[in-house]
Amino acid sequence: MLLKVLSSSSAGNCYILDNGREALVIECGVPFKEVKKAVDFDISRIVGCLVSHEHGDHAAHVKEVIAARIHTYMSPGTADALNVKVDTLCSHSCHFRLGAFRVMSFKVQHDAAEPLGFLIHHWEIGTVLFATDCAELPYHISGLNNILIECNHSTRIVENKLHDGKITEAESVRTLRNHLSYETCLQILLDNDLSGVNNIVLLHLSDGNSNASDFQAGVKEATGKTVYVADKGMTINLNKTPF
Repeated sequence: MLLKVLSSSSAGNCYILDNGREALVIECGVPFKEVKKAVDFDISRIVGCLVSHEHGDHAAHVKEVIAARIHTYMSPGTADALNVKVDTLCSHSCHFRLGAFRVMSFKVQHDAAEPLGFLIHHWEIGTVLFATDCAELPYHISGLNNILIECNHSTRIVENKLHDGKITEAESVRTLRNHLSYETCLQILLDNDLSGVNNIVLLHLSDGNSNASDFQAGVKEATGKTVYVADKGMTINLNKTPF
């Protein structure tokens, strides 16, 4: 099973889990033509699309996805905020199946109507955590095999920029309250059971408030796992073992 990173930034977010037979799209913050290209224009094998919340970098192209008759899952609050009607609404702790993928949604905190994270299970990749755009993640999750988690900024970088007058206090507060910092991301990882985890993929790094190489090295050293920083065009093998 491959993880295809179409984009992972404030400019847009979209990821595809794809084994060549079935594909699950996560977020639709890029034009749907890019999704079609990523699945070799065979959209019939897209079993569904998960949308975490309504902000444009995650959902700007949701209407294109819906128009393509792809089952698109989001919370009622997100659907209202996007002004779309879908028959596939899910609140937190909702369980559903998309092809061979089994999905459970969970609540996260963000400055959005009703944002969600997802646990995704497939026999090829085990259980995958997907969590983005949240200041914390107060869950202890066992049995994880792969982790896709926001690592947006360094608190130290944000605080230094505020001190130097490079960002406003309002900008600082919004970043710190609504996005997962490197420091918090690392603590979340260490607080959870990583014994069965093969890959950790760091998502949605801020262009100006992060350091990709430091984040990757720090998480790798602390966890002992294979760590990637999601970048546009990247393809990652997410199987349960490295082989």
